[in-house]
Amino acid sequence: MYSFNKTQGPRALWKGMGSTFIVQGVTLGAEGIISEFTPLPREVSHKWNPKLIGEHLLLKCLTYVVAMPFYSASLIETVQSEIIRDNTGILECIKEGIGRAIGLGVPHSKRLLPLLSLIFPTVLHGALHYIISSIIQKIVLLLLKRKTCDGHLAESTSPMQSMLDAYFPELIANFAASLCSDVILYPLETVLHRLHVQGTRTIIDNTDLGYEVLPINTQYEGMRDCINTIKQEEGVLGFYKGFGAVIIQYTLHAAILQITKVIYSTLLQNSI
Repeated sequence: MYSFNKTQGPRALWKGMGSTFIVQGVTLGAEGIISEFTPLPREVSHKWNPKLIGEHLLLKCLTYVVAMPFYSASLIETVQSEIIRDNTGILECIKEGIGRAIGLGVPHSKRLLPLLSLIFPTVLHGALHYIISSIIQKIVLLLLKRKTCDGHLAESTSPMQSMLDAYFPELIANFAASLCSDVILYPLETVLHRLHVQGTRTIIDNTDLGYEVLPINTQYEGMRDCINTIKQEEGVLGFYKGFGAVIIQYTLHAAILQITKVIYSTLLQNSI
């Protein structure tokens, strides 16, 4: 990060940020449209109903398929080196996504995997991430709320304390769910990223040095071949390249949550 900031400026650390918001918007829009024209539910009730859960997961999977070309375009924009890339507009992600879906636009090499080959790993990663994060979130939220109820069972709570007890457990639960799902699925995410970027003639930054660029010359035939190749050539640690950035990200996230709790606790004490 220091090398990037020194050689390319702080803007390089935020490249592709606009396209990630576009992908989120496309995902939410696609989910809303599909649920509007199909009986697939966007929300699942607390009652255990395997049929509703299956339909809800099917909706999620269809949404991931629709958003996949734009996710691929956003990923390329995020990892593409600022040194050789021209300044692109914020809607370039939509243009590239549509071009990838219909097979038009910037020419790619023969190593480019077709979108049909990317559907399974993309949907698998998205569905597992959603399932794991949902389960972890509900478990952590249940434990925190039970602990909060036991701690304040015989106490009268102020409005500030009620607000802290109502919202902070949800923040912690979301944090724990996101952390666990990202850590568990990081190897699969590594495979997914390599498959999406292959054959797009993308030039990436050398993250070890910060001032060189590297071409992507992989020739994976699919998800299974990618996993076997990484295991043979790079070992198990090859699946965890860049994992340190995830640790830094969630460390900062935890620090922000802790600071927020301290501020609320201070305000609560001052109001008593």
